[in-house]
Amino acid sequence: MAPWSTYRQAAGIGAAALATVLLVTACGSESGGSDSAATATPGPNTVALVSAGKITTCTNIPYEPFQFNQGDKVVGFDVDIVDLVAKKLGVTQDIVDIDFAAIKSGAALNSRKCDVAAAGMTITDERKQNLLFSEPYFDATQALMAKKGSGVTSLDDVKAKNLKLGAQASTTGLDYVKGKGFEPIEFADSPKELLGLQTGQADVIVQDLPVVLTWLKKPDVGAKFEQVASLDTGEQYGIGMKKDNEALKKVVDEVLAAAKSDGTYNEIYKKWFGTEPGAATGGASEGASDGATTGESPAATGTETPAAGS
Repeated sequence: MAPWSTYRQAAGIGAAALATVLLVTACGSESGGSDSAATATPGPNTVALVSAGKITTCTNIPYEPFQFNQGDKVVGFDVDIVDLVAKKLGVTQDIVDIDFAAIKSGAALNSRKCDVAAAGMTITDERKQNLLFSEPYFDATQALMAKKGSGVTSLDDVKAKNLKLGAQASTTGLDYVKGKGFEPIEFADSPKELLGLQTGQADVIVQDLPVVLTWLKKPDVGAKFEQVASLDTGEQYGIGMKKDNEALKKVVDEVLAAAKSDGTYNEIYKKWFGTEPGAATGGASEGASDGATTGESPAATGTETPAAGS
């Protein structure tokens, strides 16, 4: 983890903690100096957090390499990114594992279960109705995965061969293939989607490219399956916040911009994807780009499979 990474445990927050609001002065230095949390009167330079001394992140575990369990910690690309925000605020990060549908709908944020949502989540117009998004921090795309030797190289092949297509529910991958005229088998989460492919419930599945690459890094999966196509959807991930939380959005956007400027973002990216942004076909988001990542997670040899979705 990055030097400032903190111990956290993915757990629910008690009702008493949810009722507590801390006003934290967002005045950390861009150079990474030590910040302190303080109770303050609401103003242009303060951020309201749902629990004292911490920024609470809603996510859906596992979604490797963005967030997943490693021993007694939750680690990943998104975790390291939010740790930068925590450092800026002078607090620590706490992670809440919650259903992805509750994240993308804004319900988790509106019910004060968390301050931010970081779950490999694509920014869409529909989700903007429920969430306030940060500036994009990751360019993504979709991929098709099938058995080796399937002969599939496109969605057209899936249709021509009358193959069973699977997708994770509540994701942009599902929306994309539906928009192409498919009625895919829907799986509740990505572990179930991968299992569906392995057991023959689906012949081909659509999933975010970084997740597919992480799956294929695992020997038991890579021996039998392969990425057969990339779907250039031009997606970008964003960190979600409550619709009216402009103060927190300002801090998050400042942290992302500083990380991209001083090289910290590149370090985190290379840690989890094995390459620097833009070295292959993906990288840091700079406006509406169509990039995708083809890196692999160094932690992809673990036993967990991704659950969240974009």
